[in-house]
Amino acid sequence: MIEIEHLTKTYGSFQALKDINMYIPQGTVFGFVGPNGAGKSTTMSILATLMLPTSGTARVDGFEVTENPKEVRKRIGYMPDFFGVYDQLKTTEYLHFYGASYNIPRGERDKLIPQLLELVNLSDKADTYVDSLSRGMKQRLCLARCLVHDPKVLILDEPASGLDPRARIEMREILKELKLMGKTIIISSHILPELAEMVDEIGVIEHGQMVAQGRVADIQNRLRVKKVLHIRSLDKEEELAARLRDEPYVSGVLADNTGIHVHFGGGDEDQGALLQRIVTWGYPVLSFHEAQTNLEDVFLEITKGGPAT
Repeated sequence: MIEIEHLTKTYGSFQALKDINMYIPQGTVFGFVGPNGAGKSTTMSILATLMLPTSGTARVDGFEVTENPKEVRKRIGYMPDFFGVYDQLKTTEYLHFYGASYNIPRGERDKLIPQLLELVNLSDKADTYVDSLSRGMKQRLCLARCLVHDPKVLILDEPASGLDPRARIEMREILKELKLMGKTIIISSHILPELAEMVDEIGVIEHGQMVAQGRVADIQNRLRVKKVLHIRSLDKEEELAARLRDEPYVSGVLADNTGIHVHFGGGDEDQGALLQRIVTWGYPVLSFHEAQTNLEDVFLEITKGGPAT
């Protein structure tokens, strides 16, 4: 659905993108991760036909972005990290304006717009002026605007930027609905734990270069990012925690009221052997499992942490 080959963007002597290659299959939710200035917005702007690459190609649904920009625009909904709204319009008028720009007949828009407002939880704001909406509501309205022509692909640049916790949760739930609808979504975000709940794959970009791409768990295994094992024992958890600190592949142990958290660098066989030893020691194990993959740990392991340029 989205294919990028050897994409480069240069400003004078500065390379914003350096030979980027990326493939996102149809129906995939792809998380684009990287520090400020890494090249995420530049890549998204090129995909949205708003910026020309210096070299390389980018295709959306088979159409090259520089050769067939009109066809690409029919297939994408683009939500930039900063966007403007027309303050003197009501929410329904705002969506009618964009629907008309896509040549959607008035009768179809009359049916479509209430559905879009319901999807983004703004049905009760249908007659509200845009300038009186909160930031979170404006973000959701902008997302509805991106959907007005039913695009196959959504390109969302920091859609949760600046939102309070409740608004971020609302945005996340909407994105889950869009995923169920089969949309191909490329989304950048700095809120890594929430992104991990939504995405099928991630791409990590730093200083204009793609440094990793794939499923989070696969990247974690490839880089040997330490796992976190969660262990519960019927009793003697503090004693067990102390004993675990001397075990092979264990680099840290934390015990609290939720159980024992073990930073573990071994493989699956080593993990099984550890469980066997705990049972042999006589501790009544209630649970022993690997904690959910931590996207923040993967990100910190991959990136060098140098200054953004």
